[in-house]
Order: sequence, then structure tokens, then C-alpha cells
Amino acid sequence: MFCTLALAAPLSAQTDSERRTFGDDVFLAGEDVIHGGAGADDAFLAGDGVTLETAITGTAHMAGRRLSVLGEVGGDLYAAGMDILLGAPIRGDATVAGYDIRVDRAVGGDLRAAGTSVHVTGPVAGYALLTGEAVTIAGRIDGDVEVSAGTIAFGADAEIGGTLTLHHEDPASVAVPAGVLPAERITRRTLEDWEHGPRDFAPVGWGAVIAGFLGSVLAVGLIATLVAAIVPQGLARLREQALGQPFRTLWMGFLTLSVLSGAAILLAVTVIGIFVSPAAVLAALAVGFAGYVIGAYAFGVGLLGAFGRAAPDSIGDRALAAFTGALATGLVTLIPLLGWVFAMALTLLGTGALAVRVLRPAFFTERAA
Repeated sequence: MFCTLALAAPLSAQTDSERRTFGDDVFLAGEDVIHGGAGADDAFLAGDGVTLETAITGTAHMAGRRLSVLGEVGGDLYAAGMDILLGAPIRGDATVAGYDIRVDRAVGGDLRAAGTSVHVTGPVAGYALLTGEAVTIAGRIDGDVEVSAGTIAFGADAEIGGTLTLHHEDPASVAVPAGVLPAERITRRTLEDWEHGPRDFAPVGWGAVIAGFLGSVLAVGLIATLVAAIVPQGLARLREQALGQPFRTLWMGFLTLSVLSGAAILLAVTVIGIFVSPAAVLAALAVGFAGYVIGAYAFGVGLLGAFGRAAPDSIGDRALAAFTGALATGLVTLIPLLGWVFAMALTLLGTGALAVRVLRPAFFTERAA
């Protein structure tokens, strides 16, 4: 769905739909979008009015105001809109969210539908998870059914092969015809009595909080010590850069993470770049974590230096600096708001030091000279 919306952003304002293909997949976006071509595998369709007229062999991703599935979908369907019509068979699962949802043809897998009005006529081979203001079941569902709605109704052809769980303000008032399923397979619950409600989640104890804090300190300290043992001179240069020019380095870190994060969005907008945009996100996360470790180590060296200790020149001194920085950073981050700002600044500082050493921008090298 993210891919579909990213594609729709630059194209949905156009009157004529624009079509792009990549391999056997088709990408369509515009005001009125109609996929009538043959031979497509996956389809990514977005617009105001979106219609899938011909069959596809793979998965359909659809987003818009009026969605119509009139061609068979060989895989799964993911659809989000206002008025949604499933007028052709779905061989796999169907996940649908909208205002008015009508499932008039067979779903070969599971059905997950959320909307104001949900009407299921076609048979469903798997389970059905339905939620809405008004839900109507008028066909056969082979698996289990769970419904949460203000109004729940059953048609003459309704039949459930598994169990039925009803969530309603007054579950006893919901009439389930005998032909739908036996009464012993029906569970009635109030809307507040969800099976996976807050009562299933135990509060986090102080032991878990302390263990998590110590675990994070240990992890950062060990990683920094390992890096110091493998590339001591490289880490020393990064630390000198962070402590020697903190404000310029901080700014460089901000630019670096901004470029990596923004690259993910720009790659997605180009449509073809959608497939590599996750790599930009992962790169930003990896560089940010590396910056946090570097920043914590530099902070530890700075703290020890403030108490009169010389720069670390042995593995023992570097390990002491690494764990001191990790512990001190962890303690500061516990302070509400200020801790988050400090952790972010430390991450940008370490990221900037790494970027300066790798990219060597001119204004840093000139200042060093």
C-alpha cells in the first residue's frame, strides 16, 4: 500500500492515467484509472476512480475513492478507498479498508474487511475478520468468523463452517438464524471485551526496565570496545573530529542523515526507485546507530579527560572510555525531553565525524590545514 500511495503522489492529479511497467508488473495512477491490459502479474493502481477490468496473476494493490475489482486476481488483494466493490474472484487473501465495502464474488483465502458498511455475499474459503458500523453476511464462509459492529445481520444464504465470535454493545440481542451455524459454536462478547484487550498485557516491572537499560549500555560499550580494538587509530581520529569541531561536525551529521532519509522518499517517488528505497532507510538506520556508538565513545573520552585522564592509548583505557560513555549517555537519556535531545545530538555528532572522515568536505580540510 505504501508503494501504491508513493506512486499516486506525483500522478494522481493528472486527468489521463499514466502507465508504467516494470517486468511483468503494472503501475497505473491518475484521475480515472482502468487496467484493461492482459498479461500482468502484480498491479499497483491509484487514483480517484480505479478499476481492475482484466485478470492478473499476482497481487493487486489499489488505493482511491471508488475501487472496482472486475477482473480475477490470482494472488492477494490489498485495497483502501471509499466505495469498494469486489466483483471478481480473489484467489488469495483480501484485505480491504473503506467506507462502503461489497464482497460479491468468491475469496479463495481469508477476508479482512474494515469499513462503515461491510456486505459479504460471495463465498469465503478461509476465515473472515469483519468490523464496521453495519456488517451483513449473506454468503458462505468456510472458516471462523469474528465480527465487531454496531449492527450485525445475516442473509438467507448465510452459512459459517467454523466458529462465530460476535462483538456488540448488546451481544444477546443479535439474532443468528439456526441455518447459519449451531448455537454452541457462537461466542458473544461486548465491544469492550476484546480477546486481545489491555488486560492481556502485563505492566512492565522495574526489573525489566533495569535489565533493558543495562543491556543497552552493555551492547553499546562492547561494540565501541570492539571497534577500538580493531581500528584504534581510526576511532581516535573520529573522536578527535567530534571533540575538536563539535558544531561543524554536528551540522555535517544532520546533513548526512537528512540526505539518507530524504533519498528513500525521492527514490519511492520515481516509481522504479521504490524497490531500492528500503535500502536507503536501512542505510540511514545503520549510519545513525554507528553515529550513536561513536558519539558515546567520544563523550566517554571527554568525561574522563575532564577528570584529568589522558587520551586512551591502550585497550583497557579505550574500554573504560567506551563503557563510561555508554553508561553516562544512558543515564542522561533517562531525563524526559532533555535526554532525547541529548541522544539525538550525540548521534548527529558521531554521524558527522564519520561523514567527515569518509567524505572529507573542503571546509573541514581547509580548517584543519
